[in-house]
Amino acid sequence: MTTKEHQSKHYEFKAEVKQLLNILVHSLYTNREIFLRELISNASDALDKLRFESNRGTEIDESELPLEIVIELDEKSNTITITDTGIGMTEEEIITNIGTIAKSGSAEFIKQLSESKAEANNIIGKFGVGFYSVFMVAEKVELKTRSYKKDSASYLWISDGLGNYEIKEIEESAQRGTSIKVFLKDDSKEFTQKYRVEEIIKKHSNFVSFPIKIGDNRVNTVAAIWREPKSSVKKEQYNEFYKFLSYDTEEPLEVIHKSVDAPIQFNCLLFIPSKNIDIFGFNREDYGLDLYVRRVLIQHKNKDLLPEYLSFVKGVVDSEDLPLNISRETLQENLIFTKISNSVTSQVLNTLEKISKEDKEKYNIFWEQHGKIFKVGYGDYANREKYMELLRFDSSNNFKNKELTSLSEYVSRMKPDQKEIYYLFGASREALAMDPHLEIFRRKGIEVLYLTDPADEFIMSSLFKYKDYDLKSVDQADLNKLDNLNDVEQSEKKVEDLSKDDELQLTSLLSKMKEYLGDKVTEVKVSGRLQDSPACLVNTDNTMSSSMQKIMSIVNKDTAVPKKILEINRDHSLVRNMLKVFKSNPNDEFIKDATDQLYESSLLLEGYLSDPHKLVARINKLLTESSEWYSKLKNI
Repeated sequence: MTTKEHQSKHYEFKAEVKQLLNILVHSLYTNREIFLRELISNASDALDKLRFESNRGTEIDESELPLEIVIELDEKSNTITITDTGIGMTEEEIITNIGTIAKSGSAEFIKQLSESKAEANNIIGKFGVGFYSVFMVAEKVELKTRSYKKDSASYLWISDGLGNYEIKEIEESAQRGTSIKVFLKDDSKEFTQKYRVEEIIKKHSNFVSFPIKIGDNRVNTVAAIWREPKSSVKKEQYNEFYKFLSYDTEEPLEVIHKSVDAPIQFNCLLFIPSKNIDIFGFNREDYGLDLYVRRVLIQHKNKDLLPEYLSFVKGVVDSEDLPLNISRETLQENLIFTKISNSVTSQVLNTLEKISKEDKEKYNIFWEQHGKIFKVGYGDYANREKYMELLRFDSSNNFKNKELTSLSEYVSRMKPDQKEIYYLFGASREALAMDPHLEIFRRKGIEVLYLTDPADEFIMSSLFKYKDYDLKSVDQADLNKLDNLNDVEQSEKKVEDLSKDDELQLTSLLSKMKEYLGDKVTEVKVSGRLQDSPACLVNTDNTMSSSMQKIMSIVNKDTAVPKKILEINRDHSLVRNMLKVFKSNPNDEFIKDATDQLYESSLLLEGYLSDPHKLVARINKLLTESSEWYSKLKNI
């Protein structure tokens, strides 16, 4: 380097840069720590470029220098200096890289940034302008740089971010690479504190592949193991990284480590936790995968890489193809990101499918811990087939408390002529087992899925079909189809057939019952589904099951009781006794009491009886009367 005096050259930033700097200097004060992330990202990029040149045989000046990023903190002078031994810049490159926003769309960028000041973290760098974020904290910036090319000159770039900058060739030879000295504003002194800077590095840049040092101490000590070949990573390393990432104290249930090269290139390391940490649902929005671009954290807990029903998955995705600086808004529009998201979703579903086939015990643990949120996936049409295979249900065929069945297992047990998969919604397995609607299914030996989670009803209503089989609520079942199937269970009670006269009297009794109930029901008729119960209510609307009807009533805040059909079991002892009383006296008070009781008992089972006082009073009355008859009968 010669000893001549070099003249400073003064430049003005381009108009769009001036606008940007004005916003950064005067308006944006939220999340200012991102300036350090951006400068470290630029330093990492410069080191990557140098390594590329070296690998292709280019002659590198000062080739013995270690590839690293060094940060110096000076509390007295209120400065922070970030130095890399990367590719460096020539004078022309300084003007190109720092003096202008090189990419198109700068006007739109400025507009978005000025309108979304609170979202600076997501917008900074959208058009490759991450360096300028330094002026959120800087009164002045001095940048020294020297290119990797032999005999390159050293340059000093200085700016206060107010519209101008100067470039000067400096006499002393700078080290290869770039050193950025940031003279901090008075309100930014926190960035001279070692603990604060370490905190920022560990949050945003912990997995940068080059050492990041403060003094002689390396800060980014956790290895980016997702970049390593799967065969070289030990189980202990996976467990350690999972605990670092999730703060969970237990090992993960499953590890998914994939490296994808085509059609896009990315690495992912995902974990399925062994337990649902958010059992009370207080942190429903606290989910997402960490998105890296070439080991640099771009977004913490990105919620778009996986659909919400897979939000229990923890992990990282690292892309080679995404721009280093990209905002949330741009991500959602980015075709590469969409492909990565689709691929990551498939990886998770494929892994779950494999577990379900090869290790049922492990899959049962998964379902017990994460099944509730997984059910929300009924709207994922792109992955519907995989999703349906992974669903699990309780069933009338499950004789063990925790035993569950899949739809494919249900189909394997279906009757030869059965074309529908039947289900019933209720409060519990015990309650469902006693539901009158199930009596014909027990008689025919037809399996019924037991749904006890409100989400199950939405799943069935949304899916409609599984393969060639319709999903059908038992109260929507076509009894004609069931009648064609042979009975496997016979009633132990032998009931005499009704005479022709009794048949006519029964028709009159049903009419009388309808008269008593009035508009509460649409019809009173003989049931073809009941065997043990005296009566039940049946939905008249075949397009919506009773349980879905109930859910929609709650959603719409409609407290009205829907009108249904009251079906009567003609062979039940109570109904036969009612018929005897009716034949003796059609207007006997017992007929009315029994009718009201059957209706309200059925209403209670359906979950629509809001006021039980009349029902309880009537039961007490009937019990009192029956106890008197019983005592007389027994001569007590």
